[in-house]
Amino acid sequence: MPRTPTETDWPIRTSRLTLRAATPQDLRAVYEIRALPEVGQWMPDLPTSYDAWVLAQGRRGGFERMVVVLLEEVVIGHLYLHVEDAWSQAEVRDRAVSTQAEVGWAFDPAHQGRGYATEAVGALLRLCFEELGVRRVVALAFADNAPSLRVMEKVGMRREALLVKESLHRELGWVDGVSYALLADEWHA
Repeated sequence: MPRTPTETDWPIRTSRLTLRAATPQDLRAVYEIRALPEVGQWMPDLPTSYDAWVLAQGRRGGFERMVVVLLEEVVIGHLYLHVEDAWSQAEVRDRAVSTQAEVGWAFDPAHQGRGYATEAVGALLRLCFEELGVRRVVALAFADNAPSLRVMEKVGMRREALLVKESLHRELGWVDGVSYALLADEWHA
């Protein structure tokens, strides 16, 4: 059983989409989506230069965690997948290795409203639970990011926390954040 996204057998196909690990050839398309103001409004960064964005992604390990979403042969969005160790006490740390994943996403607004994000995130959850063997998947967002919250709820995630004014938004100041999660037991049920 693969334990990391890089060990996954890509691509993954849904009824309409193809998901695969990002390649260097995908980066320009992903950048173009991330640089759109309506996308960048909810992302950790709003890139202003392709070269600076590529360097920042490389420093943060972003490429290894990036999955592109293609409609036919066109990149319409990307997913974030980071498999990590769950918090544990020292005596059981070995049982917590690679048992949790954080996911995220960004889609081209021209392709929003058609269920592509829900379809892609559903496929990513299936990968997490059925292939990577994680026991818990989390997603974080600004509380006002209604489209992302709808995706989380449509794929069966539950809101676990409303964090009051814990996130500093570049334009809105201190705003609420939310944490959603789904357990493997819930996914399989």
